[in-house]
Amino acid sequence: MASSPARSRRVTILRAAADLFAARGFHGVSIEDLGRAVGTTGPALYRHFPGKEALLAAMLLDVSERLAAGGRARVAAAADPEKALAGLLDGHIAFALDEPALITVHDRELGNVPPDERRRIRRLQRGYLEQWVQVLAELHPAAPTAALRAAVHAAFGLLNSTPHILGDLPREETARLLHTMGRSALLSVRGAGAGAPTDGKGPEHVAPGAAGAPGAAPPPPG
Repeated sequence: MASSPARSRRVTILRAAADLFAARGFHGVSIEDLGRAVGTTGPALYRHFPGKEALLAAMLLDVSERLAAGGRARVAAAADPEKALAGLLDGHIAFALDEPALITVHDRELGNVPPDERRRIRRLQRGYLEQWVQVLAELHPAAPTAALRAAVHAAFGLLNSTPHILGDLPREETARLLHTMGRSALLSVRGAGAGAPTDGKGPEHVAPGAAGAPGAAPPPPG
């Protein structure tokens, strides 16, 4: 179904804002700057968002929802855990290559999101992380859950490194490299973590992206 003009305009504003926030920081960008970036006046943006904080919240909620929904779809469509893991990697890598600004914004600006929306973002991110953990648990049923979560956080850090490495290699080569390294990191949990508690939740900062997980974080938006 085609997007409505209002929806398309909203997406345009969010993308422009992500680029500006990544380049200059949330506090370094004014409503007037955002308006100029999308060819309108700053006050006109209030038709779409009540303020800059609401725009930032919408941006990070949107990427968190997209990652979570995409992960669920890829896992549901996979014939086995190996293919599910490959699908999760491909989906997150595509996000990280296409929207590196969101990884940077998540890393630096999540604290500027109002508390209620920040909690929603965290819940979505934890759910996304658990999708990966559940797939890894099928591949490594003897591995402690805490070790699986740690491996996913570490892999997110690798995958969300794109704000720092884009341009060094062609896109396809970068995607292959991230997939190979991410898969190796995740599968290295086999046999690791003996004696670790199985109910540890690990750090909350996940995808955006996961920024301290994003070498970076999006993932969002380990």
